[in-house]
Amino acid sequence: MPKGAGKQIAGNKKAYHDYFIEETYEAGVVLQGTEIKSVRNGRVNLKDGYAQIRNGEIFLYNVHISPYEQGNRFNHEPLRVRKLLLHRKQIDQLIGDTKESGYSLIPVKMYLKNGFLKVLIGLARGKKKYDKRQDLKQKEAKRDIQRAFRDNQKY
Repeated sequence: MPKGAGKQIAGNKKAYHDYFIEETYEAGVVLQGTEIKSVRNGRVNLKDGYAQIRNGEIFLYNVHISPYEQGNRFNHEPLRVRKLLLHRKQIDQLIGDTKESGYSLIPVKMYLKNGFLKVLIGLARGKKKYDKRQDLKQKEAKRDIQRAFRDNQKY
């Protein structure tokens, strides 16, 4: 998480499993009505989310923010498209990067920073099946090494 970031609301572990995250960008999110109350309660799911660039603006799709329970009939739509706030230079750079084949924008984390909701967007390249197997082998090897060190320190 970037420096000065507050409480993490939601994370997307599946993003690191399915993609190589090459670069991350911190973006603000435009919210409606009771969405921030629902977010503060932790009722967010980033698992199937992705971002797309349309007309020089970035939008967040398939991020589920549950309706606020104490809300009234003006509650928000859970899967609505949300606009992300980034600097123009960052958007231009992302436009160039996503034009390359195999790259997409994936939400990695959602957190509160100084009272504002922020999303960490990752420039991601999809993993192949053999890449995922390789990652699992490396993770298992690290776990075995840690276990061996732990066992040696007991004696």
